[in-house]
Amino acid sequence: MIKKKPITQFLKTIIILLLFQLSTTSQSSHPKPPPLPILPIPKSRQISWQIAEMALFLHFGTNTFTDSEWGTGHVDPSIFNPKLLNATQWVTIAKDFGFKRVVLTAKHHDGFCLWPSKYTDYSVKSSPWRNGVGDIVAELAEAARNGGLEFGLYLSPWDRHEHCYGETLEYNEYYMGQMTELLTRYGEINYVFLDGAKGDGEKDMEYFFDDWFSLVHQLQPGASIFSDVGPDTRWVGNENGVAGSTCWSLFNRSAIKIGGYSDARYSAEGDAFGHDWVPAECDVSIRTGWFWHASEKPKSAMTLLDLYYKSVGRNCPLLLNVPPNSSGLISDEDIHVLKEFSELRNSIFSHNLAKSALLSASSTRGDPNDSQFSPNNVIEEGLYTYWAPDQGQQSAWTLYLEFQQVITFNVLELQEPIQMGQRIIEFHLDMLDENGTWQHVVNGTTVGYRRLLLFPTVKSHLLRLVIGKSKVFPLISHLGIYMDSYSVPRHVSDDTHTKSKFINNLVFRRTAYNQSQSASI
Repeated sequence: MIKKKPITQFLKTIIILLLFQLSTTSQSSHPKPPPLPILPIPKSRQISWQIAEMALFLHFGTNTFTDSEWGTGHVDPSIFNPKLLNATQWVTIAKDFGFKRVVLTAKHHDGFCLWPSKYTDYSVKSSPWRNGVGDIVAELAEAARNGGLEFGLYLSPWDRHEHCYGETLEYNEYYMGQMTELLTRYGEINYVFLDGAKGDGEKDMEYFFDDWFSLVHQLQPGASIFSDVGPDTRWVGNENGVAGSTCWSLFNRSAIKIGGYSDARYSAEGDAFGHDWVPAECDVSIRTGWFWHASEKPKSAMTLLDLYYKSVGRNCPLLLNVPPNSSGLISDEDIHVLKEFSELRNSIFSHNLAKSALLSASSTRGDPNDSQFSPNNVIEEGLYTYWAPDQGQQSAWTLYLEFQQVITFNVLELQEPIQMGQRIIEFHLDMLDENGTWQHVVNGTTVGYRRLLLFPTVKSHLLRLVIGKSKVFPLISHLGIYMDSYSVPRHVSDDTHTKSKFINNLVFRRTAYNQSQSASI
């Protein structure tokens, strides 16, 4: 009689081995998950605000008709009569020339309201414009919505007309009443601009900023709030439209007081050790003043391009003020400059030379054959695809770009996936010269949402981007190589006085207490 037991046992062993092999094969086929973010990280509304990159600020009111910047609060409302006012024109200009948001001074320091507030008669309802039944906030909100642009508002805390200004409780109630009107009448509001501006010798006044912030986020959860210290975006510390060449989105809100004296460098550069995610915004006017004045001329398109490099190109959205004139329209000379500015940007940034390169990296996270973290991701648009090096690599993280022919270029663009935190501390770009030697091209510090570096024109067929220092292993979501035939670069790297010192890969912020008053727009 033949015994079957050994054969049965053998088959069981084979089956177990096959199942084990299938199990391990299945496990190894699972993709590597994304790395952990490094805190702090932005909220959804902060990401939406940042990716807009540029917004148009519209300073408009009685000052437009009195040739003044800070109104007294006692001008007769009858002076306000912009007979040709066309909010659709404002929005069309913004949209056509690359701006994603419009922001209106619903009330400036003089207290005159561009909507018919029930809490005061000092508003458009007391003017001859639209026979006293007009509402500029409503017209612009509708135009922005129809044009597909975001809509923001500035409600000045300082009010030189309202009699209760100076009475802390009464005025804060008044202010929150007006804020509630603005945030509940006009649909979605994406942005609220606040400041602590106040002239010398004015009444003492305590603003309940925390109450205001809570109200805004309660009524408009998607709205980003700007002030000297956030909570969503901070003032860059000047009204020149220029960010620090090192610029962290990280910040300690407790270090700055709204409306008080502040460390201008700290506002401009942020804080590598900051506990709060509060990226900076650069505000500047296309003219000398913030309101329209017939005697003033706009900045040139080349000046705006330079500001673009020093704001958007330094991790800071640009809030460019373009004031409507007394007829209620944006002036033709301003439109001409904005058009030329748009054409310059399109000419430079519409052709990314990096897209024709063969990309490789010093290492890649997970399976090198898996495209999830491939170096090829850096030529794609958007935050949510990126190159990630192997977690075991501790320094000199490198991307290589090899071209089939020599390219000519003078601009480097980098982006980090900011939803994963801000990581990069120092980087540099090298090129291989005709003798086969690596030559330094440009170096930089922080990257953040977007970094642009302009340098003297060079030529090469092989480039390498080296991340020299990073909080943890870096992530790159986008890399661009461009040719700017219009600008004349003044330097080839970050200013050395703004660089940070490093010990054991940890950054220590150098303190420099340059006193500067807060924004006074």
